[in-house]
Amino acid sequence: MNLFDIDTILIKTLGYPLSYLEFFGTLSGIIAVWFSARANVWSWPIGLINVVLSFFLFYQVQLYPDMFLQVFFFITNLIGWWRWKNPRMGEEDLKAELKISWMNTRQMALITAAGVAGTLLLGFFASRLHEFFPLIFTKPSASPFIDSFITVMSIVATYYMIQKKIECWIIWILIDVTATYLYFVRDIKFYSLLYLVLTFLATLGLLHWMKEYKAYSTKPV
Repeated sequence: MNLFDIDTILIKTLGYPLSYLEFFGTLSGIIAVWFSARANVWSWPIGLINVVLSFFLFYQVQLYPDMFLQVFFFITNLIGWWRWKNPRMGEEDLKAELKISWMNTRQMALITAAGVAGTLLLGFFASRLHEFFPLIFTKPSASPFIDSFITVMSIVATYYMIQKKIECWIIWILIDVTATYLYFVRDIKFYSLLYLVLTFLATLGLLHWMKEYKAYSTKPV
């Protein structure tokens, strides 16, 4: 039995065949984001499990930009794990971990420019993958520009999450809403449910990080 095959079914629920791959990918994703919302460093190692499972899933449903994104996530989960546990002098919170902060205007402008340019460039490339590499990508990319938006903005959001910038959660909310729709129409409905839950968790993360940031002014650090 190949647990990394989307056709290896764990259970059928309401007529939907749920694979082992999609189930455990969903479960590990929810747990990882819950820890992120609590600013808990365990989000990074658990996220590594989600990344590996998601890589195999997205390849099998022809969401190639999302597949490539998992390679980036694997590396950044390792970086984020180290960064949160090893803040520079003056960046520490009361747990001796990296402190939460806000972005500046320059960073916000960079996000906007990177999001537009990156989505267009990656979307064009993704739409031609089956022509460039027909032996690997035997089918055309599904929804290349929407998929590319998710990929590009996830890279941006992950970078700023590593830096513990509050606005990363606003970006994640936009990503999660878009992904909920995309995965539903691509018929990976459990992953669609995952991203609906992640939208809720991202909102909680935004509120929790804002609350913790405000607490810094009332606590010695």
